[in-house]
Amino acid sequence: MKPKKNPEIEIGRNSSLYFAIGLNLMLFMSWQALEYKTYDKEIASIDIVEVDEEVEEEIPVININTPPPPPPPVAITETIEIVEDAEEVEETVIESTETALDDAIEERVVSVSDVDVDEVEEEVEVPFAAIEDVPVFPGCEGKSRKEMKDCFQKKIQEHVVTNFRYPQTAIDLGIQGRVSVIFVIDSNGITTKVRSRGPDRILEKEAERIIGLLPKMIPGKQRDKPVKVSYAIPIFFKYQEG
Repeated sequence: MKPKKNPEIEIGRNSSLYFAIGLNLMLFMSWQALEYKTYDKEIASIDIVEVDEEVEEEIPVININTPPPPPPPVAITETIEIVEDAEEVEETVIESTETALDDAIEERVVSVSDVDVDEVEEEVEVPFAAIEDVPVFPGCEGKSRKEMKDCFQKKIQEHVVTNFRYPQTAIDLGIQGRVSVIFVIDSNGITTKVRSRGPDRILEKEAERIIGLLPKMIPGKQRDKPVKVSYAIPIFFKYQEG
Protein backbone atom coordinates (compact mmCIF):
# COMPACT_ATOMS: atom_id res chain seq x y z
CA MET A 1 0.00 0.00 0.00
CA LYS A 2 1.09 3.48 -0.72
CA PRO A 3 1.27 5.68 2.39
CA LYS A 4 -1.06 8.69 2.32
CA LYS A 5 0.52 12.16 2.62
CA ASN A 6 -0.93 14.86 4.76
CA PRO A 7 -1.63 17.82 2.51
CA GLU A 8 -1.09 20.31 5.36
CA ILE A 9 2.46 18.99 6.03
CA GLU A 10 3.51 18.96 2.31
CA ILE A 11 6.25 21.49 1.77
CA GLY A 12 6.19 21.85 -2.03
CA ARG A 13 2.59 22.78 -2.49
CA ASN A 14 3.15 26.57 -1.84
CA SER A 15 6.64 26.82 -3.38
CA SER A 16 5.49 29.06 -6.27
CA LEU A 17 3.92 31.49 -3.81
CA TYR A 18 7.08 31.62 -1.71
CA PHE A 19 9.20 32.15 -4.86
CA ALA A 20 7.02 35.08 -5.98
CA ILE A 21 7.22 36.69 -2.54
CA GLY A 22 10.97 36.22 -2.40
CA LEU A 23 11.39 37.63 -5.91
CA ASN A 24 9.35 40.73 -5.08
CA LEU A 25 11.31 41.16 -1.85
CA MET A 26 14.64 41.05 -3.73
CA LEU A 27 13.40 43.50 -6.33
CA PHE A 28 12.26 45.89 -3.61
CA MET A 29 15.64 45.66 -1.80
CA SER A 30 17.51 46.19 -5.09
CA TRP A 31 15.40 49.28 -5.88
CA GLN A 32 16.04 50.69 -2.39
CA ALA A 33 19.77 50.07 -2.79
CA LEU A 34 19.79 51.95 -6.14
CA GLU A 35 17.76 54.86 -4.79
CA TYR A 36 19.86 55.21 -1.66
CA LYS A 37 21.69 58.55 -1.63
CA THR A 38 24.69 59.58 0.39
CA TYR A 39 25.77 63.13 1.13
CA ASP A 40 29.24 64.45 1.83
CA LYS A 41 29.58 65.99 5.21
CA GLU A 42 31.09 69.41 4.99
CA ILE A 43 33.54 70.22 7.67
CA ALA A 44 32.75 73.70 8.84
CA SER A 45 35.60 75.52 10.41
CA ILE A 46 34.63 77.81 13.18
CA ASP A 47 37.03 80.70 13.36
CA ILE A 48 37.31 83.14 16.15
CA VAL A 49 36.64 86.66 14.97
CA GLU A 50 38.39 89.25 17.00
CA VAL A 51 36.87 92.71 16.79
CA ASP A 52 39.06 95.54 17.84
CA GLU A 53 37.43 98.40 19.55
CA GLU A 54 37.24 101.41 17.29
CA VAL A 55 38.79 104.48 18.71
CA GLU A 56 37.10 107.67 17.67
CA GLU A 57 39.61 110.38 17.01
CA GLU A 58 38.73 113.86 18.06
CA ILE A 59 38.92 116.26 15.15
CA PRO A 60 40.16 119.63 16.31
CA VAL A 61 38.05 122.60 15.33
CA ILE A 62 40.07 125.13 13.37
CA ASN A 63 38.84 128.69 13.11
CA ILE A 64 39.49 130.05 9.61
CA ASN A 65 39.68 133.80 9.25
CA THR A 66 36.97 134.44 6.72
CA PRO A 67 36.61 137.94 5.25
CA PRO A 68 33.59 139.92 6.41
CA PRO A 69 30.63 140.02 4.03
CA PRO A 70 30.56 142.93 1.58
CA PRO A 71 28.55 145.95 2.59
CA PRO A 72 25.05 146.25 1.16
CA PRO A 73 24.80 148.22 -2.08
CA VAL A 74 24.21 151.89 -1.73
CA ALA A 75 21.04 153.08 -3.36
CA ILE A 76 21.74 155.71 -6.01
CA THR A 77 19.10 158.28 -6.48
CA GLU A 78 18.90 159.95 -9.86
CA THR A 79 17.67 163.45 -10.19
CA ILE A 80 15.61 163.99 -13.31
CA GLU A 81 15.36 167.57 -14.46
CA ILE A 82 12.49 168.39 -16.74
CA VAL A 83 13.36 170.99 -19.34
CA GLU A 84 10.63 172.64 -21.27
CA ASP A 85 11.03 172.31 -25.01
CA ALA A 86 10.52 175.71 -26.39
CA GLU A 87 11.43 174.89 -29.98
CA GLU A 88 8.68 173.87 -32.32
CA VAL A 89 9.45 171.04 -34.72
CA GLU A 90 7.84 171.10 -38.09
CA GLU A 91 6.30 167.81 -39.11
CA THR A 92 7.33 166.38 -42.45
CA VAL A 93 4.46 165.42 -44.65
CA ILE A 94 5.14 162.32 -46.74
CA GLU A 95 3.15 162.26 -49.90
CA SER A 96 1.88 158.96 -51.23
CA THR A 97 3.46 157.66 -54.45
CA GLU A 98 0.59 155.33 -55.28
CA THR A 99 -1.42 155.95 -58.39
CA ALA A 100 -5.03 156.75 -57.81
CA LEU A 101 -7.83 155.13 -59.75
CA ASP A 102 -8.76 158.46 -61.25
CA ASP A 103 -5.36 158.91 -62.90
CA ALA A 104 -5.45 157.99 -66.55
CA ILE A 105 -2.81 155.61 -67.94
CA GLU A 106 -1.48 156.62 -71.28
CA GLU A 107 -1.88 153.81 -73.78
CA ARG A 108 1.17 153.24 -75.94
CA VAL A 109 1.25 150.99 -78.97
CA VAL A 110 4.69 149.63 -79.94
CA SER A 111 5.17 148.45 -83.49
CA VAL A 112 7.54 145.72 -84.56
CA SER A 113 9.72 148.19 -86.44
CA ASP A 114 10.49 150.04 -83.20
CA VAL A 115 12.13 146.95 -81.59
CA ASP A 116 15.84 146.51 -82.20
CA VAL A 117 16.86 142.87 -82.57
CA ASP A 118 20.55 141.97 -82.41
CA GLU A 119 21.59 138.94 -84.35
CA VAL A 120 23.65 136.50 -82.27
CA GLU A 121 25.84 134.04 -84.04
CA GLU A 122 25.45 130.63 -82.50
CA GLU A 123 28.56 128.48 -82.29
CA VAL A 124 27.59 125.09 -83.69
CA GLU A 125 29.76 122.01 -83.12
CA VAL A 126 29.16 119.23 -85.63
CA PRO A 127 30.58 115.68 -85.35
CA PHE A 128 32.97 114.63 -88.10
CA ALA A 129 30.62 111.84 -89.23
CA ALA A 130 27.72 114.31 -89.79
CA ILE A 131 29.57 117.29 -91.30
CA GLU A 132 28.75 118.20 -94.90
CA ASP A 133 32.22 119.47 -95.84
CA VAL A 134 35.00 118.01 -93.70
CA PRO A 135 38.00 120.11 -92.66
CA VAL A 136 40.67 120.11 -95.37
CA PHE A 137 44.03 118.80 -94.18
CA PRO A 138 47.03 120.38 -95.93
CA GLY A 139 47.69 118.27 -99.01
CA CYS A 140 44.06 117.13 -99.47
CA GLU A 141 42.82 120.09 -101.51
CA GLY A 142 40.95 119.70 -104.77
CA LYS A 143 39.31 116.35 -104.08
CA SER A 144 35.73 115.16 -103.88
CA ARG A 145 33.93 115.03 -100.53
CA LYS A 146 34.50 111.31 -100.04
CA GLU A 147 38.14 111.49 -101.15
CA MET A 148 38.69 114.51 -98.91
CA LYS A 149 37.23 112.64 -95.94
CA ASP A 150 39.44 109.61 -96.56
CA CYS A 151 42.46 111.86 -97.08
CA PHE A 152 41.77 113.65 -93.78
CA GLN A 153 41.71 110.39 -91.80
CA LYS A 154 44.85 109.13 -93.57
CA LYS A 155 46.75 112.35 -92.87
CA ILE A 156 45.73 112.25 -89.20
CA GLN A 157 47.11 108.72 -88.85
CA GLU A 158 50.35 109.65 -90.62
CA HIS A 159 50.70 112.64 -88.31
CA VAL A 160 50.32 110.43 -85.22
CA VAL A 161 52.91 107.91 -86.48
CA THR A 162 55.38 110.65 -87.43
CA ASN A 163 55.18 112.49 -84.10
CA PHE A 164 54.74 109.40 -81.87
CA ARG A 165 57.20 109.12 -79.01
CA TYR A 166 56.85 106.57 -76.20
CA PRO A 167 57.57 108.27 -72.83
CA GLN A 168 60.60 106.73 -71.12
CA THR A 169 58.87 107.05 -67.73
CA ALA A 170 55.97 104.92 -68.98
CA ILE A 171 58.44 102.31 -70.27
CA ASP A 172 60.23 102.19 -66.91
CA LEU A 173 56.93 101.80 -65.06
CA GLY A 174 55.54 99.26 -67.55
CA ILE A 175 52.55 101.46 -68.49
CA GLN A 176 50.83 100.73 -71.79
CA GLY A 177 47.35 100.75 -73.28
CA ARG A 178 44.90 102.70 -75.41
CA VAL A 179 44.36 106.46 -75.14
CA SER A 180 41.19 107.93 -76.68
CA VAL A 181 41.68 111.53 -77.83
CA ILE A 182 38.86 113.96 -78.69
CA PHE A 183 39.57 117.36 -80.20
CA VAL A 184 37.76 120.15 -82.05
CA ILE A 185 38.79 121.95 -85.24
CA ASP A 186 37.22 125.39 -84.80
CA SER A 187 35.76 127.68 -87.43
CA ASN A 188 39.24 129.07 -88.12
CA GLY A 189 40.78 125.64 -88.76
CA ILE A 190 42.78 125.56 -85.49
CA THR A 191 42.83 122.47 -83.25
CA THR A 192 41.31 123.23 -79.81
CA LYS A 193 39.70 121.49 -76.80
CA VAL A 194 42.04 118.49 -76.82
CA ARG A 195 40.85 115.92 -74.26
CA SER A 196 42.12 112.40 -73.62
CA ARG A 197 41.38 109.37 -71.52
CA GLY A 198 43.74 106.46 -70.97
CA PRO A 199 45.33 104.12 -68.43
CA ASP A 200 47.72 106.75 -67.06
CA ARG A 201 48.23 110.51 -67.16
CA ILE A 202 51.71 110.08 -68.68
CA LEU A 203 50.24 108.51 -71.80
CA GLU A 204 47.38 111.02 -71.89
CA LYS A 205 49.81 113.97 -71.91
CA GLU A 206 51.82 112.42 -74.75
CA ALA A 207 48.65 111.84 -76.82
CA GLU A 208 47.55 115.45 -76.25
CA ARG A 209 51.00 116.67 -77.30
CA ILE A 210 50.78 114.75 -80.59
CA ILE A 211 47.33 116.15 -81.42
CA GLY A 212 48.43 119.65 -80.42
CA LEU A 213 51.02 119.57 -83.24
CA LEU A 214 48.34 119.32 -85.95
CA PRO A 215 48.68 122.04 -88.64
CA LYS A 216 46.09 124.68 -89.37
CA MET A 217 43.42 123.42 -91.75
CA ILE A 218 40.62 124.79 -93.86
CA PRO A 219 37.62 124.65 -91.48
CA GLY A 220 34.71 122.33 -92.06
CA LYS A 221 31.45 123.78 -93.39
CA GLN A 222 27.79 123.14 -92.72
CA ARG A 223 25.42 124.79 -95.21
CA ASP A 224 28.41 126.66 -96.66
CA LYS A 225 29.19 128.21 -93.27
CA PRO A 226 32.39 127.47 -91.27
CA VAL A 227 31.59 125.54 -88.11
CA LYS A 228 33.39 123.63 -85.37
CA VAL A 229 34.04 119.96 -86.10
CA SER A 230 34.73 117.39 -83.38
CA TYR A 231 36.92 114.36 -84.12
CA ALA A 232 38.03 111.35 -82.05
CA ILE A 233 40.99 109.04 -82.60
CA PRO A 234 42.50 106.21 -80.53
CA ILE A 235 46.28 106.06 -79.96
CA PHE A 236 47.78 102.76 -78.82
CA PHE A 237 50.85 102.69 -76.61
CA LYS A 238 52.44 99.24 -76.59
CA TYR A 239 56.06 98.17 -76.25
CA GLN A 240 57.82 94.85 -76.62
CA GLU A 241 60.52 93.78 -74.23
CA GLY A 242 63.72 92.83 -76.03
